Amino acid sequence: MTLSFTLQKTHGMARAGVVHTAHGDIPTPVFMPVGTAATVKGMTVEMLESTGAPIILSNTYHLMLRPGAERVEKLGGLHTLMRWKKPILTDSGGFQVMSLGDLRKITEDGVTFKSHLDGTPYHLTPERSMDIQHKLDATITMAFDECTAYPATHEQAKASMERSMRWAARSRGAFVKREGYGLFGIQQGSMYEDLRHASTAALTDIGFDGYAIGGLAVGEGQDMMFSVLDYAAPALPVDRPRYLMGVGKPSDIVGAVARGVDMFDCVIPTRSGRFARAYVPGGELNLRNACHTDDPRPLQEDSDCPASQYSRAYLHHLVKADEMLGAMLLTWHNVHYYQTLTRGLRQAIMEGTLEDFIAAFEERQAKGPKSP
Repeated sequence: MTLSFTLQKTHGMARAGVVHTAHGDIPTPVFMPVGTAATVKGMTVEMLESTGAPIILSNTYHLMLRPGAERVEKLGGLHTLMRWKKPILTDSGGFQVMSLGDLRKITEDGVTFKSHLDGTPYHLTPERSMDIQHKLDATITMAFDECTAYPATHEQAKASMERSMRWAARSRGAFVKREGYGLFGIQQGSMYEDLRHASTAALTDIGFDGYAIGGLAVGEGQDMMFSVLDYAAPALPVDRPRYLMGVGKPSDIVGAVARGVDMFDCVIPTRSGRFARAYVPGGELNLRNACHTDDPRPLQEDSDCPASQYSRAYLHHLVKADEMLGAMLLTWHNVHYYQTLTRGLRQAIMEGTLEDFIAAFEERQAKGPKSP
């Protein structure tokens, strides 16, 4: 048996459930911290566990370049290498390959590209992507796809989507089934409703353990993303988890959950931490700003994250002094904030109070973060 999904409660389009895997259960809605190269930047496993994160994401493209999938396999897989016992989802590498631009060439067989590290040539196919993710011991494997750049014409998006569906079928054929492990297909189609529905039909005909929504958060803006989610998310099977790839800011997650999305990932909380930014109720703080120089208040008073209890003055000092601890503490806080947000959304769905939760969230956002 591959992994399974239990839908526990719905509230409007919003859903609360549990993904059951070989490495533990994943309550949804859930945010997956991004550990691209087998590390969530600036965080130890112990720090990650303290946030309550039930799953993290790593990346096929980066790990195939270094240290190499075969080496990871010899070392016992990602779980052993990282000392992370909970589920790991691996991105197939399709998005990263798309971002290489002139360094890659797409054919029906797959993608030929040059490493951004040293120019070494590689050829990545759906079959090779499945093999790499198997060697990494990914709990959730993603089908290899071509992420359509935005904006795209209907013709361009159609050709790309149809190729992705052929690659999805090849990914399914190459995936090694194991108890508690699963393969997710990726819906494509850019901003075109007919293509999203055609992609969904193709994917469900192939059959996957979960379904992702790809090709969003690539520059189209929140309003357009939400308009696509209004039809793209409910088109997916009810009895499988739904994963919106690469999203996003807190308001993106709240809006997407209300539209029926279960799973998220994004580099924003960790990248923001490295750039001296902290997410708090009401919005975002820039700890570089001089207004924090003499501010003795904790970063977030009502947070149970240890990092959130350091004073804003101290965090400002660390940032200005270019001390690595500053980035580590802000990253820890941000990941904890995202976990708290998705747990709050889940609780609100289970209790039937989602409208109140969203109204309170939006009211805090309108007021902005508390300042001196």
